[in-house]
Amino acid sequence: QVWQIRLDMHLLNHDGNITDAASIAGIVALCHFRRPDVSVQGEEVTVYTPEERDPVPLSIHHMPICVSFAFFHQGTYLLVDPTEREERVMDGLLVIAMNKHHEICTIQSSGVVMLLQDQILRCSKITAVKVAEITELIQKALENDQKARKEGRKFGFAESIPNQRITAFKMESAAVDTSDVEEEAGEIIAKADPPSEVFANPVLRTPGTAQIGEGIESSWGDLEESEKEEAAEDEGENEATAFECEKVETEDTSTLRETKSEPIVLSDSEEEEIVILEPQELPRKTR
Repeated sequence: QVWQIRLDMHLLNHDGNITDAASIAGIVALCHFRRPDVSVQGEEVTVYTPEERDPVPLSIHHMPICVSFAFFHQGTYLLVDPTEREERVMDGLLVIAMNKHHEICTIQSSGVVMLLQDQILRCSKITAVKVAEITELIQKALENDQKARKEGRKFGFAESIPNQRITAFKMESAAVDTSDVEEEAGEIIAKADPPSEVFANPVLRTPGTAQIGEGIESSWGDLEESEKEEAAEDEGENEATAFECEKVETEDTSTLRETKSEPIVLSDSEEEEIVILEPQELPRKTR
């Protein structure tokens, strides 16, 4: 017999990078969970209540923590822990799950960016540092919770239950001064470098296509250097094959002409009669 554990996560609100937050919440919930203690005697299984015996923790061998990386401008810029607004404009996302022993548990890549080997290795090194920090925070929070429970105090989420609050770390709303936002935006735009080339109207490269803004000319249909070389080789082989075929046909024709110039002698088995036929009298199939 085994225990069946189900972990449900309900998303109330988020500001981006929900994968990392969910992985931390899930692993902390499993580490914090306690199951009833049991004893087995033969085929008899006894499950003890919390009043009879203290519940025991799960056997968790390691903590896989997810770290997300957002890529911009085809992988030129790298950002750790993107916000919701940054996720809207990112080109690609890379999620690496790793434990504190530097063991990679899973890697997930999404988006339209193609990552290089050096970029993935760089992200794995950053992940190792972040996972060590997050694991230390998780262990410290679990130790504080255990210490508070032994002393009879409430810690973490238990503090918010009497006050009927979602979280004990809720912040009150504060007014934000937006009077000088326009001026700051104007200064940022003035200091920014202008684009290298501006297209006022769509650029028609070929009929049926258009391009606006940055980019390069479409190269669809153009052969690469290796493909051009292969095409040239194939064309040379085809010409050589055609030349050989033409040569063979010429030789066959010459042989046929030489054969036609001599009379063909047909005789029967008893040699009673000899018939000599000229080439023009031969049937077409015999030729």
